[in-house]
Amino acid sequence: MAEAVANVARRVNATVEEEKDTLDLSNCKLISFPDGVFRVLNSVAEKIHIVTLADNEMKGVTGKFFKTFTQLRELDLHGNVITKLPDVVGELEHLTSINLANNKLSVFPERLTEIQSLERINLEGNDITELPMEKLQAMPALKWINLKSNPLDNNLLTAIQQFPQTFEIQITTDN
Repeated sequence: MAEAVANVARRVNATVEEEKDTLDLSNCKLISFPDGVFRVLNSVAEKIHIVTLADNEMKGVTGKFFKTFTQLRELDLHGNVITKLPDVVGELEHLTSINLANNKLSVFPERLTEIQSLERINLEGNDITELPMEKLQAMPALKWINLKSNPLDNNLLTAIQQFPQTFEIQITTDN
């Protein structure tokens, strides 16, 4: 455990000292975003545009995370055990890409549809059965959504094929 903490500390300090716009805490055995990291990154949080928290053991991300990293453009949370996102995620005005692949989401995080700048959503390998198609269609920047390996309802699959395609949607049809 001490090694994991030291690894996180090294990466966070490098982000601060080198004034990077990227924070990579992937493969750090995190079960949540460490509170101490908020304090360390407080002075540079506005400059961070890319956060990678992939391949950890996180069950969720707090509202504090999204309120701290308000300038996020890309967020990678794939390979965790996240079951839902806080409502405040809808306030990320600059987010263009979110990767939530291989988590434990059973419901599409509808607050994502409120992000006007969002272009790419990866939800591959979750447990999602339904989609808010009308809200997705209304997203002005959406270009791509990946829903492969989700147990999508057969009626939804039919509906997807009948919807006018304003964005690319990737699905697995042999559920």
